[in-house]
Amino acid sequence: MKWSVGKIISKWAMLAPERIALIYEGTPITYRALNRDVNKVARFFKNKGLKKGDRVAVDLFNCPEFLACYFAAAKLGLIFVPLNYRLVPRELEYQINRCGTRLLVFHDNVLQHIEKIRSSVCVEDDKFIFLKTNNIERSDCPGWANDYHDCIQNRSVAEPILEEPVDLDDPLLILYTSGVTGNPKGAVISHCQTYFKNFQIINYTDMRQDDMFLFQSPLCHSAGLCAAATPCFCRGATLLMRMKFDPVIFCRDIEKYRATIVFGFTTMFRFILQAKILDKVGVSSVRMLFGGGEKTSLNILKAFERKGLYLQSGYGQTENSGMVLRPRELLNRKPDSCGLPNFFSEVWVQGRNGKELPPGEVGELVATGPNVMSGYWDAPEETEKAIVDGVLYTGDLGYKDEEGFIYIVDRAKDMYRSGAENVYPAEVESVLSDHPKIEKVAIIGVADETWGETGKAFIVCNKGETITKEEVVEFLSGKVAKYKIPRHIEHIDALPTTLTGKIIKKRLKQM
Repeated sequence: MKWSVGKIISKWAMLAPERIALIYEGTPITYRALNRDVNKVARFFKNKGLKKGDRVAVDLFNCPEFLACYFAAAKLGLIFVPLNYRLVPRELEYQINRCGTRLLVFHDNVLQHIEKIRSSVCVEDDKFIFLKTNNIERSDCPGWANDYHDCIQNRSVAEPILEEPVDLDDPLLILYTSGVTGNPKGAVISHCQTYFKNFQIINYTDMRQDDMFLFQSPLCHSAGLCAAATPCFCRGATLLMRMKFDPVIFCRDIEKYRATIVFGFTTMFRFILQAKILDKVGVSSVRMLFGGGEKTSLNILKAFERKGLYLQSGYGQTENSGMVLRPRELLNRKPDSCGLPNFFSEVWVQGRNGKELPPGEVGELVATGPNVMSGYWDAPEETEKAIVDGVLYTGDLGYKDEEGFIYIVDRAKDMYRSGAENVYPAEVESVLSDHPKIEKVAIIGVADETWGETGKAFIVCNKGETITKEEVVEFLSGKVAKYKIPRHIEHIDALPTTLTGKIIKKRLKQM
C-alpha cells in the first residue's frame, strides 16, 4: 500500500493549517508551518542525493528540527536513525557505521563527540549538518560541517516530488537498543507498524483533536517518538515539548497550558515529588497520565492519586512498544500487574516446550501483532532468535493470572533500567574487564531512590591488586554513557559460577 508516516503532517497542514501542532519552549508552531519546514528539509535531503532506503541519523536534543528531519525522511522513504544524545564517541561510532548512515544532523551540545569520530564514520564529508541551540555560549558551526538553517532556508516549501513511492511496509526507523553481548541492535520499524502504534496510543488515551499532550521524554527513544509525538500528530492534537526536563517547569506547564494528556517516565515522576511542586500547581485539566520505564512504586502512585492523578503504567520494548497497558478502570485492583495486552497486541506466557503456560506459571513473555518490529538491522541471526514465525520472544519472564493480567517476574539476560534507560551489564562488563587490575567482574541492577535502579559491580581483582570506585569511574568515562557506569562496587574473592563457568547473577542479587 503506497502511503507513509510523512502523510500525517501533510494532511493536517491541508485540513487544519492554523491548528497548533507544537508548542516548543513557549513558541507555538502551526501544522502549516511545521509542514513547510518538513518540506524544506526533504528537498535539502534530495538535493544531497539521498534516495529511498538511505539512512539519515540525528544526534539531537528535543527540538522542532528533530521532528522536521523525522517527517522529511518519512516522506522520502529514507530510514531515520535517532541516536541517544547521551552516548559517548565510541558508542556513536558503532551505531552510525553499523547502519551505514549517509547524513548526520547533530546539536552543538555534542560537537566534541562528533569531532572525535568524523574521520572514522561512514557519513560523507559534505553531509555533517550542525544545528546551533539557543545557548549563545555554544560553538559556531565548524568548517567541516554545514549549518542546518543555512541549508534549508531558501528551499521550496512545496511537497517533495518522489522518484519512488513509499510503501507502508518500507522501513521508517532504526531504533538502537542495547545488546546483551555488548553490541547494540537496531530494531527496524516500518511505516505500517508505526501507524498501528499510533492507533494503539490514540485508542488507549482516548486522544482528541483538542488535546494538549505534554511530554518530556527524549525523542531519540521509542517512547518519546512512537508513544507520544507521532500518535499526537496523527490525531491532529497539540504537542507540548521542551528541550530538557525540569520537574518544576513541567508541572507549571500542566497548569499554564491546561494539559489534558501527560506522558513521562517513572524517574521523572519521582523528581516531581522530590521537588514538592505538585501541590503548588493546578492539575485538574489532566484527563490521562501514563508512562513507565521501570516498575512504579506504590508510594509514587498514591502520591499522584492524592492530587487526582491516576498514573497508568505498562510494559513494552523498543521491539514492541506499549504491548501491555493498565486500564484506567482497573488501576487499584491489581497494583503489582503491568496490565492487559493492548488493543493491537497479543501477549502470552510460554514454556520451554513452546506451549502456552496456564495462569500462575512463570515462563517467557512472547507477543505478536502489527506493532512488532520487522527485525534487527543487518543482524539476521539475532532476528531469527527474536522473531519465530511472527512471534516476538521478549526475553522477559512473567506470568498471567486467571483474568489475563500480566506480571513481570524478572528481566532475562540481566538487563536493568536506570532512569528509564536500558542498561545491559554485558556491555559494561566487556569494557571493565580490560582494566589491568581486574580479573573478573559481574554487574547487576540494584534499587536506587533517584534512578529506580543503578549498577553494582562485583569485582575480583588480580592477585595483589585492589581497585577503588573512583578508578572504575575514571576507566569507564568516555567508553560508555554515564548512566551505564555502576554507582556501587564490591570486592569479592570469587564470583559464583556454574560448572561451565557461567556467572550465577541470581546469587549476586541475593547477596
